[in-house]
Amino acid sequence: MATSITSILVGLLYAIGTTALENGVGKLPALGFNTWNMYQCDYTADILLEQAKAMVDHGLVKAGYNTFMLDDCYSLKERDAKGRIVEDPKKFPKGMKHFTKSLSRLGLRAGIYSDAGYRTCGGFPGSYGHEAQDLETFADWGFSYLKYDNCYIPFDNVTQENVYGRYARMADAIAARAKKTKSQPFQLALCEWGWQQPWIWGGRLGQSWRIGGDIRPWWSALSSIINQASFIASETRFYARNDLDILEVGNTNQGTPPGNLTYDQAKSHFTAWALLKSPLLISSDMKTASKETLEILENHDILKINQDPNVGEAIAPFRWGLNPDYTWDPDHPAEYWTGNSSYGVVFMVLNTQDTPRQMSFNLTESWAIRAGRLYEVYDLWSHTNNGTAYRNISLTLPPHGVAALLLNDAGPEPEGLEPYCAGYWQCSFPNGTYYSN
Repeated sequence: MATSITSILVGLLYAIGTTALENGVGKLPALGFNTWNMYQCDYTADILLEQAKAMVDHGLVKAGYNTFMLDDCYSLKERDAKGRIVEDPKKFPKGMKHFTKSLSRLGLRAGIYSDAGYRTCGGFPGSYGHEAQDLETFADWGFSYLKYDNCYIPFDNVTQENVYGRYARMADAIAARAKKTKSQPFQLALCEWGWQQPWIWGGRLGQSWRIGGDIRPWWSALSSIINQASFIASETRFYARNDLDILEVGNTNQGTPPGNLTYDQAKSHFTAWALLKSPLLISSDMKTASKETLEILENHDILKINQDPNVGEAIAPFRWGLNPDYTWDPDHPAEYWTGNSSYGVVFMVLNTQDTPRQMSFNLTESWAIRAGRLYEVYDLWSHTNNGTAYRNISLTLPPHGVAALLLNDAGPEPEGLEPYCAGYWQCSFPNGTYYSN
């Protein structure tokens, strides 16, 4: 009986508390730059500051991209005699404090990377057993945001904890430091690659969680991530969100192997990431960014939805398109999505096929639409008012293309329309006779 009661109590502990950790940081998705996809370990402070300066020059910082994330490989391979992480003097010859102060002068807050294991994925010191000490180092250097990875995991008989417990060590250290120093806690981005459903528990420890493995700059990788996100979209909220990984916008013909995203694929990528309320971290060359790349990244209408101060939920699918049975399909994920916002009802329509298509939907397929109403239609990509719609919207999309629409109530729909109900199910006259059959 004791074992059963204990099991029940543990079950209750894990069932409750799934609301977000509202500790004052990370209410909205982070926007900024991450060094990994572009540089991996091959960078210096000067190279990174050139990217930060280019972000300012292009207006990206003003647009809200105000976090600069220093990913792996910034330190020496071993700690010093006191157990502290030491910045690589070749990469940061003026020291890490000088680097973060330079970012601050450009209007950027500094984020840094560590790992819940013995070492980072690049083989540098991880934070297992040094959580509080490393936080003090990071804070002293001028960082306030931490991406926390999942490599070089200690043996089970050492930790006697699963993934949750190893990540809780850092979350507890963050809370303890904030209480002790009476300072704002670090923002924590969990990166355990979706191994153990972090969308269920991640919000108790940090403000975002990666839902899968590392992104790649080609369509098959993006569609696979969108497919996975479609089944857990409802887990995103204020202070806690699914992280779909770093943006690949701008990496066409860049990297090893080089990215091959078309303009339409890059638009679809950005639209899905933004409207699903994922963090948006650029990782392409801002010094040589094309007009098309900047047009995508600076889409103020899309960013406004991502950064909505009043609605924390993401869009979610209402129809899977050519895959009507809501089944797992990395090549052809959900195509019809909707959600609410401070600015109107949001629709995203995604053509997952390799050919152009005529696509359509009934407005009342969205839970947020009122039946029997007329709606003004605003295109979040052309930034134009496209008249009014009732009952249905049809559009043509290129291969892997996207439409992002914002609908606002414009009054009752025209009189005398038949059928009397947009959805025929259970539509009836006052006397109880079904109209639909």
